[in-house]
Amino acid sequence: MTESIPEAGSTEHVQGRSGEGAQPPRRPTLDEVARRAGVSRSVASRAINHTRDVSPAKREAVERAAEELGYTPHASARALATSRVGSVVLAVLDEEPEHFSEPFFSQVVVGINTVLAAAELDLTLMLASTRESRARLERLLRSHGADGVMIMAPRGEEPLVAVADRSAMPIVFGGRPMHGGGERYIDVDNRGGARAATEHLLSTGRERIAALRGPYDLEAADARHRGFTEALAVAGLRADRVEGADFSFADGERAMTRLLASHPGLDAVFAASDTMAAGALRALRAHGRSVPGDVAVVGFDDLAIARQVDPPLTTVRQPFHAFGQEIASMLLREMTGARHSPLILPTQLVVRDSAPARG
Repeated sequence: MTESIPEAGSTEHVQGRSGEGAQPPRRPTLDEVARRAGVSRSVASRAINHTRDVSPAKREAVERAAEELGYTPHASARALATSRVGSVVLAVLDEEPEHFSEPFFSQVVVGINTVLAAAELDLTLMLASTRESRARLERLLRSHGADGVMIMAPRGEEPLVAVADRSAMPIVFGGRPMHGGGERYIDVDNRGGARAATEHLLSTGRERIAALRGPYDLEAADARHRGFTEALAVAGLRADRVEGADFSFADGERAMTRLLASHPGLDAVFAASDTMAAGALRALRAHGRSVPGDVAVVGFDDLAIARQVDPPLTTVRQPFHAFGQEIASMLLREMTGARHSPLILPTQLVVRDSAPARG
C-alpha cells in the first residue's frame, strides 16, 4: 500500500548519440509501462518497487512491459514510492455540531476503524471546513502525506474534489460528489429510500404531500428529492408543495411554517432528514396540527432523535456502520490499484407513530 512513483521527467539518462546534433532518447514513463501492462499507474508503481500487495500475474506483466520499454525508475522517485505512512485520513468538510453529536457518526467511524485495524492502518480524523484547514487538506492531497484519504459528503462545486481528481493518492468519497470524483464513492440509496417513504404516505391515503428538501448543493438531498417527485408522478400527483432547508432542526421548523402558510391544506410531509422532521413537528404543533391525525410526517436517516420525538418518527434507516466498513474497504482496494465500481447501500423504511400504516 504505497504511493505512485512521481514522474522524474526532469532527469534524462543519455545512453548514446546517433550522430552530430542528435537528441537523447526520450525516457519511457511509468504511464506507458502501465498502459502496456494493462494495469493502473498505482499498480505499476508498486510492482516496480517490489511491494507485496500486487498479484504475481500483474507483477509479471509490469516487469515484462518495463523491460520491453527500457524503463528504469528514478532513484529519488523509488525512495518516495517505497515509503509508507501507515495511516489514512477521514476528512470531514463541515463542522456542524449536530454532525458529531449524533451516534451515526460514531457508527461510521467504528465501521471504518474495524476494517483499517485489520489492515494495520491508523485512522486520522481531519476537520476541513475553514480556509486554513482546507488548505492543510489540499497540501496533504498534493504531498501524499497519508496512505489514503476518505472525503465525506463533498458539496456543490467543491474545489477539493478537483484537487483529489488530479492527485495520484488513493482517495474515495463518502457520498457521491455533485461534480467530479469519478466512480470512487460509497453512497446509500437516497433516491430509493425517499421514493419508498413517499409511497408509504400515499398508501395511507395522503394526497396533499409536501416536502422539506435538503441543501441544493448536496447530492444526497437532490437524490432524495428526486425519489419524492418520482413517487408522486407515478401516483399522478404534482410535487408542488416544496420548501428548501438545510438539515437543521431550526431550518426544518422555519420551512414547515412557510409550507403551512402557502399550503394550509397539506396532509403529509416528507422531510429529507430526521432533524428537519423534528423541527417540522414543533411547527405543526405550534399551529395546532395533530400528527398523524391532521398531518403525517416521515423523515430520513433514523437518527436517535427519530425515536425521541413525540410521536416517534417514521423514517428511512441508513446502514451507518456498514457505510463505514464499505468506504474503508473501497479505500484499501484503491490503495492496491484494484478496479472497482461505486457502491450504493440499501435503505430501510421504519414505520412508527408519526405516519403509521393504514389499519
